[in-house]
Amino acid sequence: MKAIVVEAENLSLQDVPDPSPAAGEVVIDVVAAGVNRADLLQRAGNYPPPPGASEIMGLEVSGRISAVGEGVSGWQVGDEVCALLAGGGYAEKVAVPAEQVMQVPRGVDLVSAAALPEVACTVSSNVFDTAGLSTGELLLIHGGSSGIGTHATQVAHAMGARVAVTARNREKLERCREFGAEILIEYTSEDFAAVMKEHGGADVILDIIGAKYLASNIKALATGGRLVIIGMQGGTKAELPIGLLLAKRLSVMGTTLRARPVHGPGGKAEIVAATVGRTWPLIESGKVQPVVDRTFPLAEAAAAHAHLDSGDAVGKVLLTV
Repeated sequence: MKAIVVEAENLSLQDVPDPSPAAGEVVIDVVAAGVNRADLLQRAGNYPPPPGASEIMGLEVSGRISAVGEGVSGWQVGDEVCALLAGGGYAEKVAVPAEQVMQVPRGVDLVSAAALPEVACTVSSNVFDTAGLSTGELLLIHGGSSGIGTHATQVAHAMGARVAVTARNREKLERCREFGAEILIEYTSEDFAAVMKEHGGADVILDIIGAKYLASNIKALATGGRLVIIGMQGGTKAELPIGLLLAKRLSVMGTTLRARPVHGPGGKAEIVAATVGRTWPLIESGKVQPVVDRTFPLAEAAAAHAHLDSGDAVGKVLLTV
């Protein structure tokens, strides 16, 4: 099969061995693969795959099952699916544990389905299972126009929460409004903590920035608020204002998805099952839709990376096979 191979940060389409399904796995003939910032980090040598995972980039795909391993039930050859991966998505075929495979939601085309696994599992597990966002609460999403941001906005809005977002310009913020955001903050010219204080503070913050925003996030939270950090685009070390943390009875949590085990408490199988139960009905009803900014052929993975890195995308960037 063909796959994207990284050599000294250069990407090229090369022949590599076909995967075969181990016990408990299926092989998917890939139709499309999601492009994520984690892929850019891996390409630069800063985010190696977890032990045992494919060295090929790619954390989510859509396609058709072409082989089923021993002990797998509920899936058969020809099923149209999408899947959460630990790696291997930038290829014509990928092997994946059956528990990380999801039916394509009704009404979603097979290419667009590749935009769902990573964002849906990230949002479901962090915003709802970890932070416990509930109806009527206020969620602040940093990077509101990103793949995660556009999905989180739609899901939270559909679940009856209020949504605030940060983005770098008014054009992106207006797109966020279309997805259900009601408080729009242009982070290049506004102090998001001050804006959130005017609105009574955020009950939950979903943060992809990390260190740079830590102190302001603490200020932006309402009493009893929960901060979930899922990225480190703004660095890894910062001072935590513990006095304010205690006074406001806040919780600060950090999570990752890729390195989790398949099975066990908090494992990927558990997250995938919860995500399908919570999010798929919203997608099939039309309340939540995959947001695809652009698609690129697999051979143009480098161009897809450049587009994602530019910050111009609204929603997901996909590779098509």
